[in-house]
Amino acid sequence: MGVNAKIEFPVIEFRPSDLKRGTDGWHRLCKRVREACETFGCFEVVYEKISAKVREETFELMKELIAVPVERKQKNISPLPYHGWVGPCNQVSLLYEGFGLEDASNYDSVKSFTQLMWPDGHPRFCNTLHTMTTQIEELNKLIWLMIIDSYGLGEKWESVMINYKSLVRFMKYMAPPPGEYEKGLFAHTDKPVSTIICDDQVSGLEIDVNGQWIKLSLSPSSFCFVVGDPLKAWSNGRLKAVNHRVIMSGEKDRFSIATFAIPVEAKHIDSGEQLQAFASLSPPISD
Repeated sequence: MGVNAKIEFPVIEFRPSDLKRGTDGWHRLCKRVREACETFGCFEVVYEKISAKVREETFELMKELIAVPVERKQKNISPLPYHGWVGPCNQVSLLYEGFGLEDASNYDSVKSFTQLMWPDGHPRFCNTLHTMTTQIEELNKLIWLMIIDSYGLGEKWESVMINYKSLVRFMKYMAPPPGEYEKGLFAHTDKPVSTIICDDQVSGLEIDVNGQWIKLSLSPSSFCFVVGDPLKAWSNGRLKAVNHRVIMSGEKDRFSIATFAIPVEAKHIDSGEQLQAFASLSPPISD
């Protein structure tokens, strides 16, 4: 499958005037979001509520995080896959390094992570990261609400909303040898409910659209919302769980932040009231 730059990937601007629930602008926005998630399984969202300053500071601080000694990085551990630190390895990629932070909108969680990496403390890292991750989680909830409203389920949104916890991964993809293209992350669909990705404007993220890979180049005020397998199941197959990967080229390292909505353990997403609400709207789940 080659990379096809001719496919028009959906870019949706979240203007403040359209974010008031119940307005005509809101309903138009909801429809565009739903259609993008049904057709592509993802879309680029232009969302300026998260300031360029906070975003720039976050990526600046990520470089400080990458520079901490390995013995501190190894303290970022978890029994769950990809919830802790992963260094360059054959199982993922020799170009990849990533950290995991659970419940990142909780200040105490961010503070505990910060103290692991910097025993003497790093208030700027802690405060900036908490601000960034909290605002990204708000964006995720906003998009979920748009999808729910677009399906006409707004009145029962509390009962159909998937119960989840957040996981943030801070990732670095090293530049490959000169003139080469290498996988920074293998092709996959996401196991979390949904993912919001932002990067430092070094491209590498690619989306599979009908067998063609398209490379995304996010703007400084853009994020990529990605539908995961559980959200596809929740919608009874209407939403698409998109295959995506990272391919590195050029001379620059790539830094990105992915905020995952992890379904709470033992929560059934493929049955019950959530799917009953979609029964009259949706085709059966099929692959």
